[in-house]
Amino acid sequence: MSANTKLKKAALHNLGCKVNSYETQAMTELLIADGYQIVGFEEKADVYVINTCSVTNVADRKSRQMIHRCKKNNKDAIVVATGCYIQNFGKDEADNLGVDIILGNNKKSELIDAINECICNKQPVSNYLDINDGVVDYECMNITEDQEHTRAFVKVQDGCNQFCSYCIIPFARGRVRSRTIDDVLNEVNKLAKNNYKEVVITGIHLSSYGKDEDYDLGDLLEKIHEIDGIQRIRLGSLEPQIVTEEFTSRIASLNKLCPHFHLSLQSGCDTVLGRMNRKYTTKEYKNGCDILRKYFVNPAITTDVIVGFPQETEEEYLQTFDFVKDISFYEMHVFSYSKREGTKAAKMTGQVPNSVKKFRSNQMIELANTMSISYRKEFIGKKLSVLFEEIILIDGKEYAVGFSKEYIKCAIPIIDNNHFVNNIVEVVGRKYDTILEYLFVEI
Repeated sequence: MSANTKLKKAALHNLGCKVNSYETQAMTELLIADGYQIVGFEEKADVYVINTCSVTNVADRKSRQMIHRCKKNNKDAIVVATGCYIQNFGKDEADNLGVDIILGNNKKSELIDAINECICNKQPVSNYLDINDGVVDYECMNITEDQEHTRAFVKVQDGCNQFCSYCIIPFARGRVRSRTIDDVLNEVNKLAKNNYKEVVITGIHLSSYGKDEDYDLGDLLEKIHEIDGIQRIRLGSLEPQIVTEEFTSRIASLNKLCPHFHLSLQSGCDTVLGRMNRKYTTKEYKNGCDILRKYFVNPAITTDVIVGFPQETEEEYLQTFDFVKDISFYEMHVFSYSKREGTKAAKMTGQVPNSVKKFRSNQMIELANTMSISYRKEFIGKKLSVLFEEIILIDGKEYAVGFSKEYIKCAIPIIDNNHFVNNIVEVVGRKYDTILEYLFVEI
């Protein structure tokens, strides 16, 4: 631990989800406001902040590795560890981790106070809160910019009440709590003034937004839709139960809303969904997809699938394979089941061998790639609205690249110094390149 009282350089590293990314940006802005210069994580810094993840065993391991790397960069640095891995295991592993400050979830806004306490007392700081006591307030953090530059992620909700049998996150994040609409609008207005065109609304269990209050996600989206300067609203991951006729018809009237919906599936087999403690059936899930396709023209529907869940038979796996093929997703994130100590699934009998999980995962990924290419090719000859983000070289030629409202990666050649970056342009799809994974477009 450094004895310096005038620390100047700080480096941050984020692991995990978009909520973590948002919180890392918020902590970055706290450090800048306190006079710190932000440097790259591989550079020598006086303070290192690692926002850890615990969604899988691999995430736990990466979190530990990044924590240990800090002291190699600067043995005298103050190392701050926060996030879900720290919330779940940090108190027990503090000595092994060798960190100077551990901040549990819902304590990240106290980063500067913790650093100053550590410097002043020359002692480690451990700041935790019982995240699962049921009366935890939403931790207010704010950002004015985002590393994405053209789009900004806005966290509006924290916690989860679902307790899926495989998931450790409810124990790390606590119960559902929502950010006030006024606070969200205040932040989105600042982002709009800083020339952000798109906001991505995110949370640990976004579908539960407002369930602890007297408003809901639809109320929030309608208010954001009124903000001048914001031209696009994109949603983070949703639970299928939120997709009702009432909710979908309501949001379909918002022309700024992107027709891109990530609906968590996990399994396309009802018996596996039951063991997972998911709160819907495949019939209900499919109905939600049908409703989205009723109100939106060719929406991009994406999902997550877990293969090799405990006791998953070949028949159950094939039911999932056929189900996702029938739904025809734009993109699927495929995961092999990873045992998480402290969850019900970790104690289940019938753990599936790794070789079987690997085979099923590879087969499902191949299907996912086929469906994704097919969806993107459907936009050849059709109009798209693209928010361009940067200029890159493709075969020695300059192209502006960005994403359509459906989140299709698009590229357009730069002609006569066209200024496409951070502009939304109406284009037509012309050719899809399966190697580069770009849909080439033209005006």
